[in-house]
Amino acid sequence: MVRVAEYNNVRSQLNAINRKQSGSLAVRDLSSLVKPEDIITSEHLVTLLAIVPKYSQKDWLANYETLTNYVVPRSSKLLYEDNEYALYTVTLFGRVADNFRTAAREKGFQIRDFEYSSEAQESRKQELDRLVHDQDNLRSSLLQWCYTSYGEVFSSWMHFCAVRVFAESILRYGLPPSFLACVLAPSAKGEKKVRSILEELCDSTHSTFWNSEEEVGPMAGLGGDADAHPYVSFTINLI
Repeated sequence: MVRVAEYNNVRSQLNAINRKQSGSLAVRDLSSLVKPEDIITSEHLVTLLAIVPKYSQKDWLANYETLTNYVVPRSSKLLYEDNEYALYTVTLFGRVADNFRTAAREKGFQIRDFEYSSEAQESRKQELDRLVHDQDNLRSSLLQWCYTSYGEVFSSWMHFCAVRVFAESILRYGLPPSFLACVLAPSAKGEKKVRSILEELCDSTHSTFWNSEEEVGPMAGLGGDADAHPYVSFTINLI
């Protein structure tokens, strides 16, 4: 169980990272979409990232320069788009950035907070590579443990089934033990025929007591459920 818990923990972390990298532009991590040359940062100028609905791209391109003063003309560039949104850059003077965010929000455009850092991006990449490596190692170890333990678990399961068949046979036929226990593996089409032959072999005055209600009428309910037979039967599903 410790191996399973460790594997599930690493897998959950990877799934969380993948969701951030593959979700909507409104919420996903943008670091993999933005290159250093896309960002301008100086004493006076900053580059903002705008999330624009796909149906509003023409509106954005026609109006972003007039949302506030001191926006660099023709500075907006499309970086990426998905099924719902498009990611644009816009460069302007840093002192009007807050005013631009407010005006853009009023127009239905979202300005994402983003600060490009090559160190942080490299750190995230290394973390992702480490998790992928850990997942592969843990999966390999878990599979090896399963292969090793399967034989022992299956043997114990078969032993338990044999004990159950023996106990139920004693309860039905009494002491001393006088019955034959065997394993049958009929095909799906041949199961009905095999059970019919077994019922003939168990010919006794009490056999109808174990038949289903559909076969012998309402009195069969006294003998148990519809799966009861005049012999002890225990089905093992291996698939």
